[in-house]
Amino acid sequence: MRTASRYKAGPVGGGESAERDVVLSFVGPQAKVQKSGMLLPQNLPERSWEQIGTNLRELVNSSAWWLADWLIYGEAAYGWRRYKEAIERTGLDYQTLRNYAWVARRFEHHRRRDNLSFAHHAEVTRLSPPEQDYWLRKAEQQKWSRNELRRAVRASLAAQNDTAEIAQDGAEQQDVPQLAKSAAAERRKQKVTRLTIELSASQLEYYSKAAAAHGMPVDKWVAQMLEAADQRTPDQRTA
Repeated sequence: MRTASRYKAGPVGGGESAERDVVLSFVGPQAKVQKSGMLLPQNLPERSWEQIGTNLRELVNSSAWWLADWLIYGEAAYGWRRYKEAIERTGLDYQTLRNYAWVARRFEHHRRRDNLSFAHHAEVTRLSPPEQDYWLRKAEQQKWSRNELRRAVRASLAAQNDTAEIAQDGAEQQDVPQLAKSAAAERRKQKVTRLTIELSASQLEYYSKAAAAHGMPVDKWVAQMLEAADQRTPDQRTA
């Protein structure tokens, strides 16, 4: 990926030297980065400050891909038991890591777009590959945010469902039996329910980090996870 091209890899086992190379590749020599924060000089030019922010955004986006590819490799090379090791190494839960890998498996490296976030790709994973490529290309050309892409995709799917429903209604008028109700009609019948979830401070912090990795606020991320769980088949839910 484009951010990876700035990564200066140190020798295996390079320890702090390799870590410094990674930090310098994203924030430059002007800022001092520690595990608990970043120290910026008082005379830092505004342009440099802006560039650091851009680079950090790319780092956050790239890290999701890196984690996913790292996990997929471990699973292929060492088996499912590596998920337990991955959880311990990253501090992320099983479902979050599995979601990362699920998205990465649906996008070969040559189909991933550097100008779009991991969250952009996650929005279209349930579509066919040609549809994925179409919407990602559209998002890149229009410079859509993740939310703008989501709205466009949902509007398109709703229009397709409504068109299918109209065609089905026309067939009914010709005494053709209706075999199934459209998904659009079913969704309109559903009632909206407000769900309140009580979390401890540590749980909230944990889920907030997982949501941030997808570029989403925690409430939207939780809603998306619930929606994804509901759309899985019974076999997938018990897997």
